[in-house]
Amino acid sequence: MRGDARSYAAVRRDRAADIDRWLADLLRSACGTPHGSLEGVSRGARRDPPRGASRGAPGGGVPEGVALVAVGSLGRGELAPGSDLDLVLLHDGRRDVARVADRLWYPIWDAGAGLDHSVRTVEEAAAVARDDLRAALGLIQARHVAGDPELTRAARGTVLAGWRADARRRLGELREAAEGRAGACGELAFLLEPDLRDARGGLRDVQAMQAVAAAWVAPAPGPRCREAYELLLDVRHALHLVTARGTDRLVLQEQDAVAGALGLLDAEALMRRLAEAGRTVAHAFDATWRAADRLLGGPVPRGRRPLADGVVEHGGEVTLARGVNPRTDPVLVLRAAAAAAQAGLPLAPAAVTSLAAQSPPMPVPWPAAACDALVALLGAGRAAVPVWEELDQAGVLVRLLPDWERVRHRPQRNPVHRYTVDRHLIETAAAAAAHTRDVSRPDLLLIAALLHDVGKGWPGDHSATGAVVARDIGTRVGLPPADVAVLERVVRHHLLLPETATRRDLDDPVTISRVAEAVGSREVLELLAALAVADGAATGPAAWNAWKASLVADLVRRTRSVLSGAQPPPAPTLSADRASLARHGGCAVRVGGGAVTVVAPAVRHSAGLLWRAAGVFAAHRMVVRAASAASAGGTAVIEFSVVPEYGSPPDPATLEADLRLVLAGRLDIEERLARRARSMRPSRVPVAPPRVTLLDDASATATVIEVRAHDRPGLLWRIGRAFGDCGLDVRAARVETLGAEAVDVFYVVDRAGRPLTDAVQRAQVRDQVLAALR
Repeated sequence: MRGDARSYAAVRRDRAADIDRWLADLLRSACGTPHGSLEGVSRGARRDPPRGASRGAPGGGVPEGVALVAVGSLGRGELAPGSDLDLVLLHDGRRDVARVADRLWYPIWDAGAGLDHSVRTVEEAAAVARDDLRAALGLIQARHVAGDPELTRAARGTVLAGWRADARRRLGELREAAEGRAGACGELAFLLEPDLRDARGGLRDVQAMQAVAAAWVAPAPGPRCREAYELLLDVRHALHLVTARGTDRLVLQEQDAVAGALGLLDAEALMRRLAEAGRTVAHAFDATWRAADRLLGGPVPRGRRPLADGVVEHGGEVTLARGVNPRTDPVLVLRAAAAAAQAGLPLAPAAVTSLAAQSPPMPVPWPAAACDALVALLGAGRAAVPVWEELDQAGVLVRLLPDWERVRHRPQRNPVHRYTVDRHLIETAAAAAAHTRDVSRPDLLLIAALLHDVGKGWPGDHSATGAVVARDIGTRVGLPPADVAVLERVVRHHLLLPETATRRDLDDPVTISRVAEAVGSREVLELLAALAVADGAATGPAAWNAWKASLVADLVRRTRSVLSGAQPPPAPTLSADRASLARHGGCAVRVGGGAVTVVAPAVRHSAGLLWRAAGVFAAHRMVVRAASAASAGGTAVIEFSVVPEYGSPPDPATLEADLRLVLAGRLDIEERLARRARSMRPSRVPVAPPRVTLLDDASATATVIEVRAHDRPGLLWRIGRAFGDCGLDVRAARVETLGAEAVDVFYVVDRAGRPLTDAVQRAQVRDQVLAALR
């Protein structure tokens, strides 16, 4: 992985040996001074650190009555460049132990090393370990450094005996601590900026598995897990070197440098390796606890309950029936997986190992029974996810579906996505299982959900490339040609509904006609509708919410009407109650929850309604999700859908008052927004430059402009003001924020109410908006 000849593991071992020699010299010196004399050793008297003059083999005798013990990363021989030294000074009750400790700790501090230390008798160490989980874990893996080795053996043996005797309680504490870390830090494999130590699947989980093994209730981590652990140690080692500090969180701005230090191509290659390692550790961690539960949870039923042909439940796991030969049945692996998911039980590790090693290649195209088993597996919903993970860890999936390798562990370096590509796909399929009653072809829904982002493993537009891959996979798994065509279309257009609903004016007849043309049939429409919900839910909270769901549902309703033979509904006219708000030539505002209506005489205010109102919303920490404009009888109306950035919404009366003031020209909203911008901390993460695109043929009555930019307060106000400076009116707007990125779409016309056709004017508008975003 690295270009240098010596691995980081070798560096860590050599450093531990150097530190051991240094500490041994310090202990001998501390014990060799006559009682009561420090011989000038103080906080200011510096001793050479590791790799200094004391690097030779220790000389002199072994100090009596004391032992220096390394715990933590030094005890395990895994000390990273920025790690502290964790040391315990054991003693047999000698009266001068405080003097020895002072003479030992001060030179370590003076050498600039971080130090976590304690002084204990063997009995005291055992007592502390009984009540302190961290102390117990350290002493279980304690390593003798210098002094009397019998003290170290006695302390470690006593702590281990207590750990094993009280395994049920202590392992309960260990599991609770692991769950707390996972809840606080998330899952390493799926984080943009993972904590290498404390996230689920991180270093602490492997150390917890070692502690479970020390209780003799589960095997120690296997070779694959140990290899993953070494990778995590190497990444942490490189991170300490790159940052010159002892940090465990791999933030975005350090990832390319860490990748380079490890000899990897780039940050994406690093994060893919980390995702694989984290999932390997998490998988082994879960298996360890299942083994511990079986041993500590009392007797389990010994009977075998049939679940499927050749598949039985035994001891709370799904395994193979006696006499079954996986070598003769290629479908058995999927049948066993489907049975396990449908029963909500794990696959037995021995069964997975046997199936992975002995199953023959699946015929191509697959037998009908194999495709049925795949659909049954996916149809189990959430229960399918851990079973799918078992197949993936065993290498079964890439043999069944070779294209899976290209998305396996592929990171999505986007805060909107909470999973890697492959995990997102199975999570989407699991979410889609809840909507199988809503579609006429639940099998195609589940397979489409599993494959909808499979194109992300290939260059280019993932919807287009994914459609090709999905067509090939559909043929491979044995779908008939007509079903393959439907699958291909669904994958190609899986983003059509949410993107159209949030970025196009649904009142524009062109919008609905285009969607109906792309969808082609009600069957495909209902599949896309269900997939949109499942995809959004599996992506994360920033990708799906009640607002987006309502827009998609409205788009589906309108498109279904067109596919049934009806014409697209005409653009709505201004309602009587809205028109009545503008009286006596003045402005009016109505605030009702998340809906805000701003009305003004069209001649005087229509060009500035959007950006002035957007400025007020930004000043009140409100986010605009959508805006639509209409006019009739000389009255202009913009209806906004708004939500608070965080916390509770502002007082409606205050918001309404500020909107009236800004429309009357009596409130300097620009200065208020400037003050807010100055109070915000600038982002340390580089962002892509904004992009402004004029979309042709998206509307017959307006010019559609899409703006993509890093989100910040007042963004919509800046864009709208640029439109006003260009003499444009905004007829409708769709505003969406995906993580930290804004995707805003505007339907604009000139002052005569016409789309923009002049090339020079179109270029000027684009340049003006870009200038406003800088």
